[in-house]
Amino acid sequence: MEPTPILDWRHPRVAAVAAQVTGPGLLRDAHRLIGTLLRPVYAMNEAQPVSVTLARGRGSCSQRMAVLEAVARSHGIATRVRGLLVEGRFWERRLPRLRALLPREVVPAWPEFLVDDQWIAVSELYGTRCGEPFTNAGPQTLFEAVATTAVDWDGTACPSCDLSGHVLADLGRFDSRDELFRVHGQTLCRPARIAADLLVSRVTP
Repeated sequence: MEPTPILDWRHPRVAAVAAQVTGPGLLRDAHRLIGTLLRPVYAMNEAQPVSVTLARGRGSCSQRMAVLEAVARSHGIATRVRGLLVEGRFWERRLPRLRALLPREVVPAWPEFLVDDQWIAVSELYGTRCGEPFTNAGPQTLFEAVATTAVDWDGTACPSCDLSGHVLADLGRFDSRDELFRVHGQTLCRPARIAADLLVSRVTP
């Protein structure tokens, strides 16, 4: 539950967002609030502090997930992440014009929250349901999709929503996304990440 360089939940900007959600539905309310506060864009800097994401008013799926984790920690809810190695072609349908520039492998940090002494993934915040399969082709991003359908990386929750075929490896659980990226690195090296951000951050899903 401690702050980290990425999850800097003691920053006034993070505290201001956290103050807007309370009660038993806190995590779901925070997820919906973050969706209204931050414009979805593509970005490659996984180490960006949550306070910076809020100041910019926009963020990638991963950056917005980090905001949700920071808000949870500020309310005393422990968080961790599951590291996944996902094939880059999973994003081809969303970024067809940039297909040649997509990395072969992407390292998502999939959040988990300790609720009533049980760890639940972000995809379980809205309960177990099987809506329209997430194809990564329409306007809905992974961040929004968890509210409407099963985002099933293991192929166990919903056969029609099975994304396990895109997973190359399960990297395990980490106390924070900071630790995951310290051990396994970000998807791109720093020079490539800066160049990619200049290009893809102009694209809105």
